[in-house]
Amino acid sequence: MQPDPLDVKFDMARKPIRQRWYLRPLTWAGSFPDVWARRLKIARHDVDGLKPPYLLLCTHMAFMDFKVTTAALFPYRANYVVAIDGFIGREWLLRNAGGICKRKFTNDLTVIKHIRQVIANGDVLALYPEARYSLIGTTSVLPGSLGKLVKMLGAPVAVLNIHGNYLNSPCWNLNKRKIPIAADFGRILTAEETAALPLSEINERIRTAFAYDEYRWQLENQIRIDYPDNAKGLHKVLYQCPNCLTEYLMDSDGNRLWCGHCKKEWVLSPLGQLNATQGETEFSHPPDWYEFQRREVRRQIEQGTYEVSDEVDVDSLPNAKGYINIGKGRLVHNLEGFSLEVATRRGPLSLKKTPASMYSCHIEYNYDARGDCIDLSTLQDTYYIYPLNLHNCVTKIALATEELYACHQQKKTSPDKG
Repeated sequence: MQPDPLDVKFDMARKPIRQRWYLRPLTWAGSFPDVWARRLKIARHDVDGLKPPYLLLCTHMAFMDFKVTTAALFPYRANYVVAIDGFIGREWLLRNAGGICKRKFTNDLTVIKHIRQVIANGDVLALYPEARYSLIGTTSVLPGSLGKLVKMLGAPVAVLNIHGNYLNSPCWNLNKRKIPIAADFGRILTAEETAALPLSEINERIRTAFAYDEYRWQLENQIRIDYPDNAKGLHKVLYQCPNCLTEYLMDSDGNRLWCGHCKKEWVLSPLGQLNATQGETEFSHPPDWYEFQRREVRRQIEQGTYEVSDEVDVDSLPNAKGYINIGKGRLVHNLEGFSLEVATRRGPLSLKKTPASMYSCHIEYNYDARGDCIDLSTLQDTYYIYPLNLHNCVTKIALATEELYACHQQKKTSPDKG
């Protein structure tokens, strides 16, 4: 009798494979033509004498980032931490190319063990700590545990900060714009410094090296984007009107963005600046609009009014063979965190995630042409959750996850005033 596909779990414990020698030319052949076509320029600093083993932390805005990393590391090989959805249909290839599987936003000690093994093997461990594509072209939240990982490994740390991939194919509109790529590749910590410096200094060096703003980079370098649908999909990220404060009724097409409630309209210029067609331009810089939404979410949390609830359709991803639909249910996200209840063919499924357990969450826009979704993971499974009635709510859920975690951390560190 064949096992139920839901019971066949991905083998997370299998040891990482050093990238096979015969696959290294294939990774180069699959990377260099694409980065050359995009005119990649790498600015290297403080990397003289930098050789494996070391930890390489990379910014993350598109799949092309992996190809840029391969080019930057040439001729050295690396092991890459990759989310489980990246293994679908190609587990053998990714394992033998050095992939290490991770379920996003889970505390997995097995992955830490694998990372230590890579450094012990004398190789590069490439890690994308933002754990998702940047939503608005600025640095996503970084886990506070990065400093602890660096301390534990005791290896040099380098950062690869990539520019151009968000502008070329933002996660809310993946059509290519053919934007050039630039990258800063530098060592930020020696092995001796990882042992001597306090965690706060290590984390600060990482945050400083990771800072980026793609719209500012575009403006500073006068990179014009004349793609006719350059703003189409931008409402997925900028979901709240700054004029009337209505949520979820923003829309976009061509180079325009507008509110379905008050009808105010903005145009995205070829240099990435927003301009209102009438009245005040509240935010000409798209990331400023995004941070306005964050403040609005934080205000709702502090007032105790934040909640998103909807009927959802849920897929399970227990292994690399593909998604399995497990049925419909209800997702609630509020001050208590996530609550997912699904009536599956095997009985009720209940999943709870407290604010303290997730510093961020992974979302997708129009994923697999099915719609926007949130994914929540345990160590054994990943659930892709599609809201059925609420329109354009997943960005707010992502922001709220980060702000709920930040509130929890502040309560932990605040002195008792009672």
